Amino acid sequence: MAQVVFTEDPRARESAYTLGRIHSIETMGTVDGPGIRFVVFTQGCPMRCAYCHNPDTWDVRAGAQVSVEHLIDLYESNRAFYKTGGITVSGGEPLLQPAFLADLFRAMHARPRGRVHTCLDSCGYAFDPAHPERFDAVLAETDLVLLDIKHSNPEGHRKLTGQSNERILAFGAHLAARGIKTVIRHVVVPGITDSVEECEALGRLIGPWLNVVGLEMLPYHTMGIPKYKQMGLEYPLAGVPPMDKERMPELRQAVLRGMKESRSKAGSHHPKSH
Repeated sequence: MAQVVFTEDPRARESAYTLGRIHSIETMGTVDGPGIRFVVFTQGCPMRCAYCHNPDTWDVRAGAQVSVEHLIDLYESNRAFYKTGGITVSGGEPLLQPAFLADLFRAMHARPRGRVHTCLDSCGYAFDPAHPERFDAVLAETDLVLLDIKHSNPEGHRKLTGQSNERILAFGAHLAARGIKTVIRHVVVPGITDSVEECEALGRLIGPWLNVVGLEMLPYHTMGIPKYKQMGLEYPLAGVPPMDKERMPELRQAVLRGMKESRSKAGSHHPKSH
């Protein structure tokens, strides 16, 4: 189902919870976590990924202020469809609004008609490793994280997104330390992240995270180009073709190989039991 862009929530001023700045929702999402899901897209993102297909979510001042109560009402109106799914908050970058996320997920877990599965779809860059306690409340209410890792190499990551990958890797390590189930997502772009070496390096990075329960290799597509034209923006990857999907199994195996290698090395450093 198509996204529904928000207008101002008339109940926002009377909300008992922290308000969220929202871009849109998708009521029947099928690619943002298990089952059919109610997907909330937050407004604002600190990264500028070259292949971003939602540049209209970048500006943190745009979007509409929406109450937790309003989102609950929308979810409950379609609850029958979400029996094997739940709610996912994506973006933009949701971790720019940790208090809102914590309130929303806490309320979803406490629903009288039954606990709702919560999923956070994040690039991880908004995480502050110097103050991880700022994210304790939301992570305590998060059942699953979809963590996007754009590039394994620090310089390659900066060229691709405009930012370092240090905070993202710190967030991944923090999720691992907390034991929060995490699915790693990696967009494969021709000529940028489609080499076996890059994918093996990614595997070595995420291998130590024993909380990783899934790996999604996402082939780059060009469906975002019309939106750039509509917004009068130059598309950063003009001329780059869509990723050849036939190569995806090979590259997925490369990531898994890197994960196995890193775990094997880690195991070899442990003292043998007698």
